[in-house]
Formats: sequence, C-alpha cells, structure tokens
Amino acid sequence: MQVWSVPLGKPPPQIDRPSAPLKTNGPAFAAQCKDWDEWEKPAPPVRLHANTYLVGTCGIAAILITGNEGHILIDGGTEVGAPLIAENISRLGFKLRDVRIILQSHEHYDHVGGIGRLQQLTGAQVYASRAAAKVLETGVAGADDPQAGMHKPFRSARVDHVLADGVPVRLGNLMLTPIATPGHSPGALSWHWGACDGGVCRRIVYADSLSPISRDDYRFSDHPAYVAAYRAGLARLAAVECDILATPHPSASAMVERLGKASIEDPQACAAYASDIGKKLDERLAKERLK
Repeated sequence: MQVWSVPLGKPPPQIDRPSAPLKTNGPAFAAQCKDWDEWEKPAPPVRLHANTYLVGTCGIAAILITGNEGHILIDGGTEVGAPLIAENISRLGFKLRDVRIILQSHEHYDHVGGIGRLQQLTGAQVYASRAAAKVLETGVAGADDPQAGMHKPFRSARVDHVLADGVPVRLGNLMLTPIATPGHSPGALSWHWGACDGGVCRRIVYADSLSPISRDDYRFSDHPAYVAAYRAGLARLAAVECDILATPHPSASAMVERLGKASIEDPQACAAYASDIGKKLDERLAKERLK
C-alpha cells in the first residue's frame, strides 16, 4: 500500500482529472443541443477520447487535438461561431496561442468562415487542400462547387500549406492523415488519427459531411469525373480503421444521441456512414435521370 507523506498544514497531492469528460459533458452537450441545431448556439466542450476534444457549437463541430509541441484544430465554424470555439478551448485550460495548425473539412462558410478569425486569435498556420485553399483565400466558393452561389462570402484566411491526399500532418507527437473525400465540395477532406488514454488507444475519424446537396440547376450526372472521385473518396473512408466517428454537422452521425448516452465507440460507424452517403448519391443520380 502506498502511503503519502504530507507536510503538516499542506493538502494531499491531487490526481489530475481530464477536463470535460465524456461521462458528464456528453450528456450536458445533449441536454443543451438538439439535432440540426443552430450553427452559432454555444455548446459545452467534450473530451471524446484522450487528447481529442469537441469544441464547436451545437450545430457545427470543431475538433481540438492537443500535443506536446502545440495543438491542432479542425474547422472554425462561422465567423460568429469562431469566438465560441476559442472560448471552449480556453475553458478546457489550453492557451489559444498553443494552437499551431488549423485544418479544414469542407470549404463552406459554416465550417471555414471562422478560420480567418481563429488564425488571428491563435497565430496558427492554416493547412488546406488545393481546391479549398483558393476558397479560403478569397472567401468565395469555387465555380466547380455544387453549391456555388448558395452561400454568402466569408472572411478570408492566409493558407500556409497545401495538403495532399494521404500525406500526414505532423506536429510533435501528433500525426493526422487527410483523406480526400470530394463530393459535398471539391476540396473536402476527412481526417483520421490515433489517440491513447493510458493503454487505451482508439482510431478517431472526422468524416466530412459528404451529402450530395447542390443548387437547383446543378446535376451531378453531368460531371462523371466528379462523381467517380466522390465514390472513390467514400470507398477510402469506408476502409479506414475507425473506432470513433465525428462529423462537421454533429447530427449527421447521430453525435447528439451518442453523446447523450456517453457512448461514442463503434468500429462499424465509418463504413456505415460511407454506405449511407453512397445510397444518397445513388438516389440523387436516379432523380436526375427522371428529369
């Protein structure tokens, strides 16, 4: 038995407890948020596993991965939502200036509109896919985006590094790997990495939204190369090792329900998610053939 020797008048040493544990903050998130909730509604941060935290709003996810040489943030919400993400990072006890890299999922204003503001607050470098980089630097969706013209312009950001599919991003003891998953947007990326809490290691995947949504006059079937790239990305996502799935819109992967139960592990989640998106794409193409 271990016996603590405590000097008279001093409190015993305390065991560090992780901030925002899933057991308590998961249900707190679910109590405050609902499916397809407001993009700028504050939500509590949640420790998903080990050094990986959900730090976004009720309706828009952002993911913080902490490391020994600084932290990586994926997505920045809207420009109005960016300060809420910054506040959640601070609530967890981390310094904004220790966020060294900001990554993206897909280049629409509800997920990257706040990156310019967060880059200013943190001093972080922004890494983006080649197609997304152009959008981040102009604040306007590219002409080849199925949703081009649907969204208002957003605050631009300085892109410091262009990413390549499958080439990891490294920062100290962190390594995150991008998966090119175009479809919802041309420059969309999904991300996967490992996280260990003591001897309990899990593979975490932040899978892009991927739904085949577009402006009224866009037809996916008129762009066969794009559809082929769309399907290839889904296949890559389905094949990746995946214990915990998160998505840019929490409700796209039943995150609110899963957080409410404080149970978010499912090794089949990524394959099921990719399969569901594939079916939605098939349905969209079938509808287009009828017009």
